[in-house]
Amino acid sequence: MLGCVIHGQGDLRVEEIPVPLPGPGQALVAVRYGGVCGSDLHYWRHGGVGDFRLREPMLLGHEVVGTVVAYGDGASGPLAGTAVAVHPATPCGRCPECVDGRCNVCRDTRYLGSAARFPHVQGGFAARVVVPADQLRPLPPGLDLRRAALAEPLSVALHAVRRAGDVAGRHVLVTGAGPIGCLVVAAAKAAGAASVTATDLLPAALEYARAAGADTVVRADEPDDAGWPAEVDVAIEASGVAAGLDTCLRLVRRGGVVVQLGMLPPGQSPFAGNLVVSREIELRGAFRFDTEFDAALELLAVEGSFDGLVSDVVPVRRAEEAFALAADRSRSCKVLLDFEG
Repeated sequence: MLGCVIHGQGDLRVEEIPVPLPGPGQALVAVRYGGVCGSDLHYWRHGGVGDFRLREPMLLGHEVVGTVVAYGDGASGPLAGTAVAVHPATPCGRCPECVDGRCNVCRDTRYLGSAARFPHVQGGFAARVVVPADQLRPLPPGLDLRRAALAEPLSVALHAVRRAGDVAGRHVLVTGAGPIGCLVVAAAKAAGAASVTATDLLPAALEYARAAGADTVVRADEPDDAGWPAEVDVAIEASGVAAGLDTCLRLVRRGGVVVQLGMLPPGQSPFAGNLVVSREIELRGAFRFDTEFDAALELLAVEGSFDGLVSDVVPVRRAEEAFALAADRSRSCKVLLDFEG
């Protein structure tokens, strides 16, 4: 079977790899679609994500959906042939964070396609993958596999909005209109935000943000009188650059909330720290998700507007082409690999 394996910076290979067998407590899934995430692109372009560096070849991918094939000893779940999404995280369940109900920041978690630990946790970009059976989620009625492939990034967006607190009736700013930023726009609107402003440097990205529900879009390099809000109640930084965080801190109202969602470059990042003090701004981080995965599937099942965010579906044999396309936000939003293609 074919799998997408990253061997180092710029070294992505589509290889023949053995079909795995499910062990005790595990399920074998036939993968249909895998979404190319920003972290996958970072491994490909830079050999790592933030402080997580590649130390061995690794199957990429954590946004995967498909159908159940079989189970290992002692495992059970949706019947063979059932369409499922795969929750990519396996928290330890024992650390203080897990006990406190914050499994997304578990200090000993395993996450598909992650170099955070060694040996690395192999990902889901393969025709067949083995995962813990309790990480399977059957798709709700009316949700097809193509749209369901957005469940993982939408979960990230839902978690970021929840970290912001109650956004109902509020004005929300989203900096960065990549796939995650666009899904944050949609999540904020679903949570009752009265108005959402999205910013980005690329006109194409802003059009995707508008399709996701943004009320106002502004080019990030436009002057202050070019449609920028005077202030916002909540700001969610989804670009992963220090300039985006600076924008959020300067535009959020006094006593407002800024959520840093985008993964900043490794090392130190400058930001307007004095504004956090003088305006009593609450600066919060948002990392991955937990129970939001189930909420994401339910939202995808009833909201068809998400389909427009899947810009391209590329056969797995052309994975490097798919990665190049996903890296060019002037031409794409969410790119999916098709493992039957």
